[in-house]
Amino acid sequence: MLELAPVRIAAIVLVGLCAPAYAEDKSSEQDKVDTENLFGFTEGTDTGKKGEQEVILDTIGRFSKRRAGPGGSSYTTFQPLLSYQYDPTDNFTIEPGLFFDTHDARNVAGVPDKSFGTFNGGSLELKYQFQKRTNDSPFSFAVQAEPFYERVQPIEGQGADIFNMDTRLIADARLIPDKLWAGVNLIYDPSVARLRGSGEVDRSSTLSVSGTLMMRITDKLFFGPEARYMRAYDGAFLNRFEGHAVFLGPVLNYQVEDKGFLTLAYSTQVFGHDRDPDFTDHAFDLTHFARHNLRIRFGASF
Repeated sequence: MLELAPVRIAAIVLVGLCAPAYAEDKSSEQDKVDTENLFGFTEGTDTGKKGEQEVILDTIGRFSKRRAGPGGSSYTTFQPLLSYQYDPTDNFTIEPGLFFDTHDARNVAGVPDKSFGTFNGGSLELKYQFQKRTNDSPFSFAVQAEPFYERVQPIEGQGADIFNMDTRLIADARLIPDKLWAGVNLIYDPSVARLRGSGEVDRSSTLSVSGTLMMRITDKLFFGPEARYMRAYDGAFLNRFEGHAVFLGPVLNYQVEDKGFLTLAYSTQVFGHDRDPDFTDHAFDLTHFARHNLRIRFGASF
């Protein structure tokens, strides 16, 4: 019995040394849920693993604006973006893309009657993630910049040469392990457009805050609410305030096997104010924003 004592002591010491190391490894484990495409109009912080690639079809639809006069009125636009994402490192993504545009407007205030579909331009999204979520640190932060060129004004549908720079500060967090995630974006989007024909230059910008909560319903299904507050300005540097709007709606995300996803997001304008003297007494800002928005995003990585 005495001869076994050293063996028992050695075993106890070995277990004692291994246990803290195991706990440390567990505490530094990364969150297994990828928030990059989890939310709706709010972007997530996550980037892919080094060398990972992804193809994404991201379509935003906007519906319903202020009627110009008596009779029926309709306003529908869809802007699909087909993009390819590559991750040169674990924290940095590059995503070039091509825009398309379908536009149908009839009897809408400030918008010419038009119906067409066309190729609309290109974009280059760059994102860097400063910190990844772990068991010890459930918060993550990233910055994203997306310069893009468009050939058609997004609201009026008129031909133009448009340069935008969608810039975002992104944060998200795992609030309850394997159950609940939250995301927040602060967005600054300046735009300079030169109208074809007249050569007139239009400068504008928006400043927005969006936030969402996503709860895991099943292993592959997530659902939650999303809110956005958007402010429109004349001038590329938030020069003169012109109107604002609040949007609310649901988000649904479904994980397709291990490499794919489908995200559906709908939001409606529940409050707004337009500083145009002709519309100051109206409940919404339908000059700068549509009444309803829909986003459908599908992608697969490889």
